[in-house]
Amino acid sequence: MFTPTKRTQWREDLQHLRKDHGFSKKVLLNCCLVRRIITWASPKPKDSVEDELELSAVRHRPEGLEQLEAQTRFSRKELQILYRGFKNECPSGVVNEETFKDIYAQFFPQGDASTYAHFLFNAFDTDHNGSVSFEDFVMGLSILLRGSVQEKLNWAFNLYDINKDGYITKEEMLDIMKAIYDMMGKCTYPVLKEETPRQHVEVFFQKMDKNKDGVVTIDEFIDCCQNDENIMRSMHLFENVL
Repeated sequence: MFTPTKRTQWREDLQHLRKDHGFSKKVLLNCCLVRRIITWASPKPKDSVEDELELSAVRHRPEGLEQLEAQTRFSRKELQILYRGFKNECPSGVVNEETFKDIYAQFFPQGDASTYAHFLFNAFDTDHNGSVSFEDFVMGLSILLRGSVQEKLNWAFNLYDINKDGYITKEEMLDIMKAIYDMMGKCTYPVLKEETPRQHVEVFFQKMDKNKDGVVTIDEFIDCCQNDENIMRSMHLFENVL
């Protein structure tokens, strides 16, 4: 059972996580996954002894934490808090696709978030085994929240490359864009016309597919995005629905 002192300490830890470690108010407002994790990690008066022991186990696994510290841009304290939230929601240690769909259905009730959640889950599921481990999760979050432009664009390419064959087709890009607009529902202003996603994709694809072979490679994707301010601004659309 968490005592008042321990609950107070957890609140302080979460405040430091927001203030001092890069989880700004803007990020928390935009990133559904981080907001959900923070909610999961928040201590409750009736937290069980098992929860407390779980956290203690994390604190006494320095090899695992040290490895994740080296592989991500999160501190040890951040990893402990994120792990606590992850395990509270997913005692098995892995997240399945239905959990992703549940998160996005709650944050975007005005639209249909299931398709976008499916694509996003596949981007986090780096092993392609139908589940996302804590390691997969924090590696992805580290890139999305604190990665370089190059790293974020690599991650974005992986998201758009739905079948993971190393190329983005016009159909794949359109599928992602439609999924985002479907999820946003009626929240966009002015309200988007049905053909808007296809029009946007046509413009993007013409610029990215430099050799006109019908597919976009990762080099074409990164080069075009980095050298086109309009595309870079548009690419933030998917970041704002993470």
